[in-house]
Amino acid sequence: MRPRETLTEREVESLLDVKLACPDNARACDLARCFRDLLVNRRGALLLEWIRQAEQNGPAPVRSFAGFLRQDLDAVPAGLTLEWSSGRVEGNVNRVKTLKRAMYGRASFRLLRIRILSSSH
Repeated sequence: MRPRETLTEREVESLLDVKLACPDNARACDLARCFRDLLVNRRGALLLEWIRQAEQNGPAPVRSFAGFLRQDLDAVPAGLTLEWSSGRVEGNVNRVKTLKRAMYGRASFRLLRIRILSSSH
């Protein structure tokens, strides 16, 4: 999924071989690269067109993903357009839950609290 300009000549040849061998992989790769461009360049306004292309031309897993995105058309374009994100908060929630699960049944709340506070960045 790296940008084409960062691929070595051998990687480009291998990718071409895979695309020629399996048209579904070629379509999935092209759609994935296009979606990556939407993400990296914050082009949420083009999402609906990408969903249409994916639903019409994509292999089954990509069509399924596009259908999933279509279910939340209010939030997904905003996530692809706006600079604000809840990613840091979600990351911290995930870290705390991982620590909590690792310590389940082994320690007190006090020790869990100390471990959470000492491992925060």
